[in-house]
Amino acid sequence: MKRYNQRFIYFICLVSAMGGLLFGYDWVVIGGAKPFYELFFGISESPVMQGVAMSTALVGCLLGAMVAGALADKYGRKPLLIVAAVLFTVSAIATGMFSDFTLFNIARFVGGVGIGVASALSPMYIAEVSPSDIRGKLVSLNQMTIVLGILAAQIANWLIADPVPEAFTPTDILASWNGLMGWRWMFWAEALPATLFLLLAFFIPESPRWQTLHGFADKARETLGKIGGADYADGEMAAIGHAAQMDRERERGGLRTLFSRRYAPVLVLGIFIAVFQQWCGTNVIFNYAQEIFSAAGYAVGDVLFNIVITGIANVVFTIVALYTVDRWGRRSLMLFGAGGLGIIYLILGTCYHFHVTGFFMVILVVAAISCYAMSLGPVTWVLLSEIFPNRVRGVAMATCTFALWVGCCTLTFSFPSLNATLGSSGTFWIYSAICLCGFVFFMRRCPETKGKSLEQLERELLEG
Repeated sequence: MKRYNQRFIYFICLVSAMGGLLFGYDWVVIGGAKPFYELFFGISESPVMQGVAMSTALVGCLLGAMVAGALADKYGRKPLLIVAAVLFTVSAIATGMFSDFTLFNIARFVGGVGIGVASALSPMYIAEVSPSDIRGKLVSLNQMTIVLGILAAQIANWLIADPVPEAFTPTDILASWNGLMGWRWMFWAEALPATLFLLLAFFIPESPRWQTLHGFADKARETLGKIGGADYADGEMAAIGHAAQMDRERERGGLRTLFSRRYAPVLVLGIFIAVFQQWCGTNVIFNYAQEIFSAAGYAVGDVLFNIVITGIANVVFTIVALYTVDRWGRRSLMLFGAGGLGIIYLILGTCYHFHVTGFFMVILVVAAISCYAMSLGPVTWVLLSEIFPNRVRGVAMATCTFALWVGCCTLTFSFPSLNATLGSSGTFWIYSAICLCGFVFFMRRCPETKGKSLEQLERELLEG
């Protein structure tokens, strides 16, 4: 492997990946606070208001993802990362501070916009500063920080909340520490890493690919030189310049270009990858763990312990992905994830059908989380950050991230209805069928991108 400035590369990639950490924390923290803020705001008997509280941040995600790409292509990647850090910080403080339900939701919406921006920009920035032969590992750091954020939220919720005796009534809970202040501290805990992200984001360079395309070639060469030395900078600058010249000869970048016939195949691939990451069904385990484990015969106290187990498995197998994504390749891992989840969900649904309960069900759920964590979870972000040309990468990432959050919304809102109508067995059989369809699609359409420069991928995917 070529010699790179590992310390510099990992610093700028980890700072960018802090957007993923806050994304994971902000996305999951509301689940632990839910039993307490619902009583505080008096919405525990109103399914509609409960849905509003749970979905406000998702609406913000859609907006953030929608505007992130165009703004990042115009103003740069670094300013948008700083904006995301500001939004996370403001939302963390305000969500815990407000005692009015409307203001609470506005604060959650602001945090959602931050999630949407960070989820589009963090992996894209990492891909654009990473050498091609270690790009998969570095982009996977973003997914690693997402799952660490999820686990941090699960642990923070568990540590902050006082134990709730089963004899407690809703009135007792409302008058307790949890009902008055505990849920606020669950949100406030996010302010510390958000502030750190904000401060560190000022010390990372702008993407050298963005700088080259916008007339800052000297600064781009300086950044690339810090990454891999003068020869590496010369080679990368030549490749970026050649790709940019070909783009200028064909058409200008932007949303219109992205939706043109020439880019249609790669755009369809990107949108499918993004939506499939959600529709494969694994994320309902994080959002509806209580329902899933209760159906497997577990009481509330045991459910909380099982949730921590899934969080630990999520982290461990995301670490595995860091070491396999550049060795096994992206395509192999996507096939492994889709096929593995299809089989696991088929077995899981069958067990629910025959009313199997106990630890074996936990093993199946953890197996599903593990399979997802080392494949579809991280590799989706790697592929999305790699397959699009430099000129439209910002708007393309935003479009695919927007599609991903649409997939997340539909998955989140459809699970309760599917579970009530078809039961846990039918629901997981549907997820199994979706995963097996995804396996066929990836077998036919998913390219292998490991070890190739972004400019080489552009030539292969667009010119055949």
